[in-house]
Amino acid sequence: MVPFHHQHLLAQLIKGLIVKEDRKEFLDFKLYNFSGLKGQTKISRKGLHFFSSKVTLVLSSPDKNFIDCLLNAIFSQDEIEAGQLRLVPESVELEEPVLGNSPCKIVCISPIILVKPVFGDQKGKKFIHPEAELFSDRIFDSTMDRMSGEAGYSDKEVEQFYKFQIVPDMEYIDRMDKGQKKYARIYSVFDHDVKYEVRGYTFPFTLYAEREVMKFLYYCGVGYFCHKGFGMVDFAEQNNSKNLVEYEVNMSSTGAVH
Repeated sequence: MVPFHHQHLLAQLIKGLIVKEDRKEFLDFKLYNFSGLKGQTKISRKGLHFFSSKVTLVLSSPDKNFIDCLLNAIFSQDEIEAGQLRLVPESVELEEPVLGNSPCKIVCISPIILVKPVFGDQKGKKFIHPEAELFSDRIFDSTMDRMSGEAGYSDKEVEQFYKFQIVPDMEYIDRMDKGQKKYARIYSVFDHDVKYEVRGYTFPFTLYAEREVMKFLYYCGVGYFCHKGFGMVDFAEQNNSKNLVEYEVNMSSTGAVH
């Protein structure tokens, strides 16, 4: 069993594996994203109970060296613990994406965080309706902030990415509202050992953006705290035709993975 939202457990696990590899260039690396654990589950008040013998973790990053470093750390372990799960690393598959053109329908795999929280401030929990212009603006601001900061895009490059809009699937949202189901919840996130409460959103939407921006969001996630397991998305058009190939993990004497 793991908590229903167990991203913090996986974030700690990934961070610990990177520290174990002693790769200083990746200690503060943030250009990656991951899902929750996938498998046959049953939901209870205590969390997710797994009934399948296999579970899957989806991980994405534009940096192959980081992926290889993490895979090397994972497959050097005989067993990995996550919550009350004991996992034995078995295999890796590489998903070869076919990035569509704008506009493109997007589905959320993990909640999107709009606001970077500040200690003692409750703005991170404020609800913003997905149809509001402010919602799209917040996603745009966080994307440009991360592209210019974490990803190192120049100011001139970022200026070219001004065409950006998110249009929510209102049929889905109306259906959730009528069924009194939630597409926006409060989640806990830990940053520098400080616990924050933030609001996360999970619903399908259409994205209008430059191809380079779409590519960044696909590999690095949408919104804030993507390196802590939030904001993972997928292109809806790809869902029925995943091209998966085996990713061979070969550990050399230097510990590198190819």
